Amino acid sequence: MSNAKRKRKDRGSNHILVIVVTVVLVSVALVLGVRMKSLKKKQEQYMAREQELIAQVAAEEERAQTLEEYRVYVQTKQYIEKVAKEKLGLVNPDEILLKPNE
Repeated sequence: MSNAKRKRKDRGSNHILVIVVTVVLVSVALVLGVRMKSLKKKQEQYMAREQELIAQVAAEEERAQTLEEYRVYVQTKQYIEKVAKEKLGLVNPDEILLKPNE
C-alpha cells in the first residue's frame, strides 16, 4: 500500500507542478505582450520624429540653396549698383536726376 500512496502523492505534486509552470508561462506571455505594446508605441513615436527631421532637413537644404543663390547675386554688378543707388544715393555718369518742385 505504501507504493500506491506514493503514486498518488507523485500525481498530486505533478498537478501542482503543471499548474505552477502554466502560471509562469502565462505571466511571461503577459509581460511580453505589455512590453511589445510599449515598444510599438515607441516605434511610432520614433517614426513620427524621423518624419519631422526629414522635413527639417529638406527645409534647411532649401534654405541653403536660397542663401547660395543670394550669395551669388550679391557678387554681381547689378546688386552693387542697386545698393549704391539706394543706400548711398549714387548715380551713373550718364543718368540725369530729376527732383520734383516743392
